[in-house]
Amino acid sequence: MLKKSSQTSEAPSHIPVLLEPIMAAIAPVSGVWLDGTFGAGGYTRALLDAGAARVLAVDRDPDVFLRAERWAAQYGERLVMIAGEFGQLDMLADQHGALPLDGIVLDIGVSSMQIDEAARGFSFAKDGPLDMRMSQSGTSAADIVNGADEKTLADILYQYGEERASRRIARKIVNSRKTSPFTTTAELASVVASCLPHPKPGHPHPATRSFQALRIAVNDELKQLVDGLVAAENALRPSGILAVVTFHSLEDRIVKRFIQARSGAGPRGNRFAPELDIDLPRFERLTRKAIGPSGDEMAQNPRARSAKLRMARRLKAPAGRVDGRDLGLPEIAMEAL
Repeated sequence: MLKKSSQTSEAPSHIPVLLEPIMAAIAPVSGVWLDGTFGAGGYTRALLDAGAARVLAVDRDPDVFLRAERWAAQYGERLVMIAGEFGQLDMLADQHGALPLDGIVLDIGVSSMQIDEAARGFSFAKDGPLDMRMSQSGTSAADIVNGADEKTLADILYQYGEERASRRIARKIVNSRKTSPFTTTAELASVVASCLPHPKPGHPHPATRSFQALRIAVNDELKQLVDGLVAAENALRPSGILAVVTFHSLEDRIVKRFIQARSGAGPRGNRFAPELDIDLPRFERLTRKAIGPSGDEMAQNPRARSAKLRMARRLKAPAGRVDGRDLGLPEIAMEAL
């Protein structure tokens, strides 16, 4: 049973998704955990309140640590906030003398806080600069939209957004930027919407897939996910727990294939391909199928509706190498911008 939370009564700006099934599966909580996508701290605080000796809270968005200052002190040295990418979580944990870890939680994708802040440029719902950078540094969405060639843009929209009209949209973007470069989310959303049929009531905005694709490209999210899964295999002790929450099919497919392959449950070959050499399993699947949100959770937090949770327990076999292509990682040749 969870201990009573010591969190403040202040209403959270971000509700941790699928928290209850995660906490139920890992109880009783002890040892050292790593929250690779700290955000508003929902998972971190739940782990600490449930009895974790220490939690390493990792995030590449510098703003999240500023927001946490009002409550982080109550946990003292049990909470260690680390600026970095979860794709390097094994290295970050090693730097803080925390290996091996007892558990890792990853909540993949953009946070509600980032979406709701127009100045971050993640959403077409609120006009803002065309940015989308989680780390607030490096190549922005505007750089890609204004600098990538038509083929690269089409590949990004199709591979990362599963947008069927990717070529049509890419062509319209390239033609439109000849007159004036894109600088705001509203400008881009308008051009994308002009390439697609008007949505029916209740259907998503026409720019949804394109914005998802650009965000993934800007932050190299799928490569980060693959790196994070490999790093988790390196960092977890035998019987350590890995819990991953995803929000769209591209992410979930990678997590599913990773856990299947590393638990010895992956494809064994067919008449078109030779049987694969299967190493000793590195993980035991704790969820045969992805766990989704309950009706109550979706009612409380509509953004949870597409979330999926997969969990696995680390076994004793030593960590090995993983090829991202085997997990479905798209390959896009990004032109110099």
